[in-house]
Amino acid sequence: MPYRDRTEPSQLTIFHLVQPVEGGVARVVTDLVRAQIAEGLRAEVACPPGGELAERAAAAGARVHTWPAGRAPGPGLPREVWTAARLIRRSRPHLVHAHSAKAGLVARLAVRGRVPTVFQPHAWSFDAVEGRAAELARIWERYGTRWSTRTLCVSETERRAGESAGIAARWAVIRNGVDLGHFETGGPGPRPAGEGDRPRERDGLPELTGVPDEAPVVLCVGRLCRQKGQDVLLAAWPAVRAAVPGARLVLVGDGPDRAALTRLAPPGVRFAGAIHDIRPWLRAADAVVLPSRWEGMALAPLEAMACGLPVVVTDVSGARESLPPGHDTHGLVPPDDPGALAAALTGLLTDPELRARLGREAETHMRATCDVRQTAAAVSGLYQDLLSSPPKPAKPPKETRKRTRR
Repeated sequence: MPYRDRTEPSQLTIFHLVQPVEGGVARVVTDLVRAQIAEGLRAEVACPPGGELAERAAAAGARVHTWPAGRAPGPGLPREVWTAARLIRRSRPHLVHAHSAKAGLVARLAVRGRVPTVFQPHAWSFDAVEGRAAELARIWERYGTRWSTRTLCVSETERRAGESAGIAARWAVIRNGVDLGHFETGGPGPRPAGEGDRPRERDGLPELTGVPDEAPVVLCVGRLCRQKGQDVLLAAWPAVRAAVPGARLVLVGDGPDRAALTRLAPPGVRFAGAIHDIRPWLRAADAVVLPSRWEGMALAPLEAMACGLPVVVTDVSGARESLPPGHDTHGLVPPDDPGALAAALTGLLTDPELRARLGREAETHMRATCDVRQTAAAVSGLYQDLLSSPPKPAKPPKETRKRTRR
């Protein structure tokens, strides 16, 4: 039985199924919901309790449902699928938008093509694991794509990674954007050429109490987990401190690896924990670093550049596409390479004029290319395209076609 009677008129409804509920995914979903409500759509969000998403999505105007679900598949998967199917059936949406691998798995099993379904990986699940687990993830994505009306990637490199894994999807690529009004340059902003460093706004940040105004501060924003590579950054930091003795590194965020990272931390490193508003920290920082092992297109560097800060990122999906032209020379390093990371950070911290120039160029680039309103409008256009076009049957897997021919 179909989920919706198409002859019955109703407000256009988008159902977002989401896991995880913090970090970049939560911000992306919140921005989409806010734009969809402003456009006159009805937005519903189902997500696990805890984290920041439920509160932010509700404040943006969405109707929020509790969907108990773990971050990874496990024994509770059948019940997670059943619960999601029940929520979707009750909401009777025109379109389902599933965010990240776990929600993508559950949504496609729950809906199975009966409602137009957009799957947005936000980084591929098979990049997060190795060996047999990675191969199983690739096998599922090759099979599950039959139930994705579109697979929405946030970078061309993310799409190419999916194609290389053998996923025969109907692709769309819409890059992440940020709320440029929210991330005004204000305090940190781009500085005039040749002016060098000015004291940052560090009052009210206990982790920076007693840090001299002239001491450079590097900020790393992200969940404390293997994906974000903070262990590589901590391995690189002693070399940075040797070249720039007063430098401070602040890790903003929380996660399963906090205790282990705290034990690994060398001198000059502080942990700020999870925070609601990153802007005071961006006003206090001189540069932002994100040493991820995999991404789709990370938001933290985009937010930093929107505030006129130079960034150092690892060469994973979305990184090159997010940097301004020419910034890969100073701001792009291989993943899992503490030496290269230390060299890039040292180069920035010992050259104030370079930092100022890169910051100005980063802000100009962001304001020209990465406005979240453009991202939301492109996603809305994708929805309209899917809802106005007759569904195209997905091709069965090769092995199924072989059996049919026999």
